This record gives sequence, C-alpha cells and structure tokens, in this order.
Amino acid sequence: MIHCDDCEFCEMGPDKKRTFKCDPFSTIKEPECLQKWQLIRLDMLVASHQGMQSWYDKMAPMQEKLFDYMQREMNDLDDSDRWKIDAEEDE
Repeated sequence: MIHCDDCEFCEMGPDKKRTFKCDPFSTIKEPECLQKWQLIRLDMLVASHQGMQSWYDKMAPMQEKLFDYMQREMNDLDDSDRWKIDAEEDE
C-alpha cells in the first residue's frame, strides 16, 4: 500500500498540512486511495456540519425572541379584531 506522503498527488505545505491533488475518477492508484479520499471528504462534511450547528446555536436565542414578538403581535391583532366578531354574533 502506498502512503500518501510517497504519492505524487500529495503535497506537503510549509505548515505540514497535506494537500491532496488526487481525483477519485482518474488518478487513484490503489483501492485504499479511494477509501482514504472518502474518509477525508467525510471529515470535511462533519466539520462543515459542526460549523453550521454552532452558528444555529448562536442564532437560537434571537429566533426565540423573534417568535415571541411575532406571537404577541398576532395576539394583539386578534384582540383588536375581536369587536368585529362580537358585533356579528349580536346580530
């Protein structure tokens, strides 16, 4: 099995960060390369989901306040239109 460090499609940056130039449709050398590529993509997906979840956690208090405000406004509108319904029932 070829290690990614030994492959020509892997570049090591000055900060020791690996950059993979391999393409799973054309430049895969071994079946293990495809498995590694899938794991890397899965890690990226999980990281992006965690970032999105942290953003949602920050937005949750503001959303709750907004929902409460909208609920109060709708209740106020219902209360202000109640006289119309009462007048119709009297007739």
